[in-house]
This record gives sequence, C-alpha cells and structure tokens, in this order.
Amino acid sequence: MEASLVKNPEGWRIKISMQDRVDIELMYKIKSLPNWKYSKVDKSWLLPVRKDIIEKLQQWNIQIPGEAVRMTEEKKIEKEFIEKLPKGLYPFQQEGVSFIERRGGRALIGDEMGLGKTIQALAWLRIRPDARPVLIVTPASLKLNWKREIEKWVPGEEVEMLYGQSTSEITGTIAIINYDILHLWVDEIRAFSPKVIITDECHFYKSNKARRTKAIKMISKGVPYFIALSGTPIINKPIEIYNALRLIEPSLFPNEWYFIQRYCNPKFNGFGWDYSGASNTKELHKILTNTVMIRRLKSEVYNQLPKKIRSYIPMELNNRDLYKQAERGFVTYVQTITKKDSDQTKTSTKIIKARGLIEALKQLAVEGKMNSMIQWIKDFLEIEDKLVVFTMHRKTVDILMEEFKDIAVRFDGSTTQAQREKAVYRFQNDPKIKLFVGNIQAAGVGITLTAASNVAILELPWTPGELVQAEDRCHRIGQTKTVNIHYLLAEGTIEERIAKIIDTKRKVLDEVLDGKSTDKESLLMELIKSYMSNE
Repeated sequence: MEASLVKNPEGWRIKISMQDRVDIELMYKIKSLPNWKYSKVDKSWLLPVRKDIIEKLQQWNIQIPGEAVRMTEEKKIEKEFIEKLPKGLYPFQQEGVSFIERRGGRALIGDEMGLGKTIQALAWLRIRPDARPVLIVTPASLKLNWKREIEKWVPGEEVEMLYGQSTSEITGTIAIINYDILHLWVDEIRAFSPKVIITDECHFYKSNKARRTKAIKMISKGVPYFIALSGTPIINKPIEIYNALRLIEPSLFPNEWYFIQRYCNPKFNGFGWDYSGASNTKELHKILTNTVMIRRLKSEVYNQLPKKIRSYIPMELNNRDLYKQAERGFVTYVQTITKKDSDQTKTSTKIIKARGLIEALKQLAVEGKMNSMIQWIKDFLEIEDKLVVFTMHRKTVDILMEEFKDIAVRFDGSTTQAQREKAVYRFQNDPKIKLFVGNIQAAGVGITLTAASNVAILELPWTPGELVQAEDRCHRIGQTKTVNIHYLLAEGTIEERIAKIIDTKRKVLDEVLDGKSTDKESLLMELIKSYMSNE
C-alpha cells in the first residue's frame, strides 16, 4: 500500500487511503498511532509527518513518499538548531532565526513593530560566532538601544559606536553606525571588512539619490551575509523595499524598472514619474514570502505574546557635562543625610531639599534627551500608525505640540473638558492625527485610546500606579493587539535608577496590580539610598 503527502489547514500530513479495500488489521494499527484523523468522505486516514510514525508505517509495508522522509530529517535539523538558540525567544522568533539560517544569512525580517526583529538578528549572530566582524546600520535614535540589546543577547562582544566624521580605524567585533553619517565612513568600513551587515529600518535607503543609499551599496559589495529589518507594510509602498531586496538577492527581479512597472503602479504627474503606488501586491507578497522575507503580524502571534510588552530605550543626552556636574553636587549633599543626627527636624529638612535636587536632575535629564526623543517619535511614526505619549511637565507637552502640531492632540492641565473630549475623539477616529500627547496625571485615567497599541513614557512619575494607569489607556476592552510600552530613558541618569526601583523584580508594580499601594515617600527614600550606597 502507498501513502501520499497532502497539506491541510493544520500543515503537511501523510494520507493513507482505503477506498478500494478496507484493511481491518491496518485500521487498528493506525488507531494505535498518535493524532490520527479519519475522513468518512474519502475513507482515508491522516497522520502527522513524524519520524516515529513513518518508521511504524514502513514496518507495516506502507510506501512513504520521499518528500515526507526528507521533511522529518529537516525537522530534526530544525530541532537541533533551535536547541542552540538563546533562552527567552518566543516560538515565532525562533522561527525567524531559523529562517535567516536557512537563507544563508541573507534575509529580510519584515515583522510588525514590537515583535523583536532586533532580537532575531542578534540571536542569529550569537549562534554564528564565525560571522564577525559585524556592521549594524540604524537610525540615530536607535543606536543606544542596539548596544543595549547586544549586551543582553550577544554578551562579550567588543561593541564600537561610530560618531561624526571618521578619525580612526574600526577595531571592535561589532560596529554600530547611523545612516546620517554612513557616507563619511565608507573607506573605514571597507577596511573593517564586515562579514555581516544588518540594516535596521531598511526603508531609510529607499532613495537612490540619497548619500546613505549610495554608501550602503558600496559597503555591501562582497559581504557574505546581509540582513535587513523593516516593520513597514511592504504592500503599501513596494518601492521603499526594492533596494534592500536587491542587496539581499540580486537575482530576485530582473531590474528596478521591471519592479516599478509591475509592483509600484507608476504614474506620470506632469513633472515626472510617481512610484509611490502599489500594484500586484498579492503576487509580490507571495514571491517575497517564498524567497527572502518572513513577516508576522501581532494578530498572527497574539497567543504567544503577553498582553503588555515593556521595553527600555536608552536616549542620548546633549547636556551630559551639565548633568554630571549637577549629579555630583547631589551625591555630595545626600551623603550628609547618612550622618547620625538627633535632630529629626533637621533630617526631614535635608530630605525635602534632596527631593528638590532630584527634581532638578530629572528636569536636566528630560532637557538633555529632548532631541533624541523627538527623533525617536519621528522615526516611529514613519513605521507605525499612531502613538500615545505620556509626560509629566507642561513644558515638555509644549515642545512636542510645537514639533508635531499638525498631527498631534493635547490632553493636560491646560485643556478644558470640551477640548479633552475632542482630543480623544480625534485621536480615536481621525487618520490624520498620529500622536496623542498627554500629561500622566490628567490623561492617565478614565479615557480610552485603543486606536494605538503603542505607548511612549517620556517622564517617570513617582507613583508606579500612575504608570500602570497610563499604560492601560491603550490596554482596554476593544484592544485586539498586544500593547507595547516604550520607556524612553536618558542613559546613565537618575531616570534609569528610578525605573530600576519601580521595576525591581516587578515587586512594586505587582503590589499595584494586586491592589496594594506604594507611596511616593518610600520610592524617594529608596532612590536616595541608592545614591548613598553608590549602586
């Protein structure tokens, strides 16, 4: 008897048909196997493609298709590969790393934002220590985040951050550079001879006229491995992904003009050709998913994800010297609180002054990271549809509204009740409004912002319960996606200390979620003690 290989909604299955002759003995044998299914319509049995099942069927003199046998071997190899991966990856992320490996290190990870494209690329680097040196090209607002993730997922690497005009050779095993300065480092990068190039947000080199695009093409020649990351929906503007596809697999399409004509719905507008359209998108998606691209949406892997994903994104300061000077003064002052003093009133006075100095440090941190935060928001809105931003001070809200006034709504202490209702309505219903800028105290309770599944926290309050309330403006009834909460923290500042205290073993947040309270004073004292002990 022969078996065949068929595919149903559950995947590939071995099919044994008994239409001509019902073999009672074989029927009972099949029933002894796991996960069998019987179809009365065509009197056939469906069995999983598994090595143990195939061996049993072969023992019963059933001829198994060679493709089924090969599948089991591939599954074995896949299982051995997955066992090498770092712990902590979701199953779909493991699949992404496996895809990069099957593609020989030349692939496009097109997952929706928030699904860990960075992690997948770094997990592949971890299992391929031979693939060094590495060049990572990213928007400036994400450079520090890449460094942070490398330290977590690929520990022990010598990471070199490249800034400004080139002055010396690159010596690290992994170099990180932003698109804006890439053209200034072409010669040094060639001398660096990277074996791997990873380009984050690869739509950044969509224009052939841009210096960054010309630089990417020059430095990619002869590089064995090329991984591109993009959360931008390719079916909306196919032209944005063409250069990345060309670098990953030059033979995928005959040439750029063919790609434009076939997939970009080109139109002559009287001045020139407009390639920003889309055509034959289903065909393009099928070609890419059958070759160089793997793409998953949050809705497709929702059951693998937690309801909330918190991430801490380090921001660069442009006032580092001023901040450090103020911090040194604060540290010197809090040391005086440790001295034994019988005068409790005097100690209380010192703590009150320390609180004021802490607020000053927080203000300096916010001022110093403002440019980085604005750039991060701009980069984010190029990829995602809507974003909710929470902050603490009116000055921060003013700056953001001035920067994003055409696409943003405001909700803080300066807005009337009518203005607040209008702001929520426009954010929820107007496709032109991309950004909700709210004060945590004013906008953190009682409103629904489910038009977005991403929240950015720009300033930290003292009460962790306020953070949870703010996060939950998007995580409400009616939200069908995992909510990503991005904490934009000034690197190496008091903000990181406050976040650590709030998040230590999730104790504080757990207490809030369990209905217990954590007051401002206890957090304040923990922060002061952390400086006293120089943690």
